[in-house]
Amino acid sequence: MRRRALDRPRCGIYNLQRDELRLSKLDTAVAVARALGHPARLRAVAMLRSGELCVCQVTAVLGLAPSTVSLHLRELKRAGVVRERKQGRWVYVGLSDDIEARSWVDLAVTAAGTDPQLARDAVVVDELRRMPVEDLCRLGFEAARAKGLAARAASA
Repeated sequence: MRRRALDRPRCGIYNLQRDELRLSKLDTAVAVARALGHPARLRAVAMLRSGELCVCQVTAVLGLAPSTVSLHLRELKRAGVVRERKQGRWVYVGLSDDIEARSWVDLAVTAAGTDPQLARDAVVVDELRRMPVEDLCRLGFEAARAKGLAARAASA
C-alpha cells in the first residue's frame, strides 16, 4: 500500500535542547582544521602571528582579489581563529584570543616549517608595517612603496 503525503511523518521540526546549540570539542577542532586547511588561510594566520593587520595589508601579501581574501577571512572568523575590529574606514584582523584556536594555529604554522612562501610573506609584512595603512589601502602596494621611497629620498 502506498503512503499518501499526509501520512508521512513530518521532518525537520523538533525542539532544540539547550546543549545542542553548543559545539562539541570535536566540531570545533574540525572547523578550525578545515579553516587552516587552505594555503591562503594558513599564510594569513602565519602573518597575523606577528600582530594584527589591516585587511588591505593581508590582501597585498596574498596577492588575491579583495573579495577572495574577504571570503578566506570570513571562514577563519567563523571557525574562531581570527577576530576583527573596525577603525574608521579600515578593518583590522588579528588572531583570536581563544587558547585552543591559537594552539591549532601554532601547530599548523610549525608544521609548515621553513616554507619559502611564509618567509617571503614575513618580509613583505615587515615592509607593510612600516607603511601608512591609508597609503596602502588607497594607492595599492606598489604605489605606496614608491611614495615611501620617494619620501625617504627627499628627506636624505
